[in-house]
Amino acid sequence: MGEVKENGDMLMEILDFFRFFGHRDKPQERRRLARQRPPKGTTALIVDDSKTVVVSLRRMLAQAGYSTLEAYDAESAMRIAREKLPDLIFMDVVLPGMNGFQATRLLSRAEHTRHIPIVVMSGNPSATEQFWVLRIGASEFMTKPFTRQDVFQRVEKLLQLEGVA
Repeated sequence: MGEVKENGDMLMEILDFFRFFGHRDKPQERRRLARQRPPKGTTALIVDDSKTVVVSLRRMLAQAGYSTLEAYDAESAMRIAREKLPDLIFMDVVLPGMNGFQATRLLSRAEHTRHIPIVVMSGNPSATEQFWVLRIGASEFMTKPFTRQDVFQRVEKLLQLEGVA
């Protein structure tokens, strides 16, 4: 009986192995696709109180040719957005002081910033949160942790819709 269980466990490990390597073709195929290069000066504002998230997004975007601005709280993000008018904003939900929901709502309703697409980021992938994010004026929702593919699917979609890329 123990031998059957061990063989069953071994079979599951083999299946997991093939599932893992079966998906490895997709990133290679994706890498062969031409990535849209942004026009010079295309800027993304990254708003998160986690330095790790900010650095990670900054690195991804900079490698693809985007300029970045950074804020670690909503109040600073709103000031930067009004002054610099970035092409795209990545906004975390949980921030010190004003939260990302409130900042997104204000930015999406203000005359000078309402045209800026906002990707709201959260570690909570619930459908309820996604619904409210889109309802308050965000353009997209992205869960954390995120992958490079998650980021660029949204960037390319939103900036193309806005006529930037």
